[in-house]
Amino acid sequence: MAKVAIVTGASRGIGRSIAKRLAADGFAVVVNFAGNTAAADQTVEEIRKADGEALAVKGNVGDPTDVQNLFSKTLETYGRIDVVVNNAGIMPLSPIAKGDLAIFDSVISTNLRGTFLVFAQAAQHVAEGGRIIAFSSSVLAKSFPTYGPYIASKAGVEGLVPVLANELRGRKITVNAVAPGPTGTDLFLDGKTPEQIEHLSKLAPLERLGEPEDIANVVSFLAGPDGGWINAQTIRVNGGFA
Repeated sequence: MAKVAIVTGASRGIGRSIAKRLAADGFAVVVNFAGNTAAADQTVEEIRKADGEALAVKGNVGDPTDVQNLFSKTLETYGRIDVVVNNAGIMPLSPIAKGDLAIFDSVISTNLRGTFLVFAQAAQHVAEGGRIIAFSSSVLAKSFPTYGPYIASKAGVEGLVPVLANELRGRKITVNAVAPGPTGTDLFLDGKTPEQIEHLSKLAPLERLGEPEDIANVVSFLAGPDGGWINAQTIRVNGGFA
């Protein structure tokens, strides 16, 4: 039987690329999405057209009932969980001085609380020898103005990773985070001027934005047999951005 991977936030962008790559690697993939049913269905369709196996499950990673349902449906359908990739995230920007608690709370709820809830279920249900992969961000090293809530949420994610790795001692499960730099997705490009995008694309020595496939390649490595000795780490996938 094929191994099974859950990918949150898999309806578009980096998440879609990860889902398609893991399907190509031979995993049955559960495509989690928060709201865009059409986009999630498209991800599933693209996987199936390439002779892969996929299932879409709606759910907000910040909601404990939704997260529990995601894992329950996966086990009900496939009988096992080998890899969990918590890619779901949001990035509204606001200066700290503005004190916008609505933005802060929403970012923390999805990015940090969501990681905590997904980690909790993954710790209970991932099979021995499995992989748990979270998402941070290389922007932590830059401390850009207006990124306060986002950076706070991702710093928290990086704090959770080694703790869970230690808690899973004896089960041969690795726990790591991937921290992309600027990547050409809707989440990143939205609201930025062409000049800002051009500037950010030149910050890395390789002088380009990352592509979703660049990130998916590293997730594939961590999820596969060659990634088994990487544990409790944050891998900065950014072309030298930071």
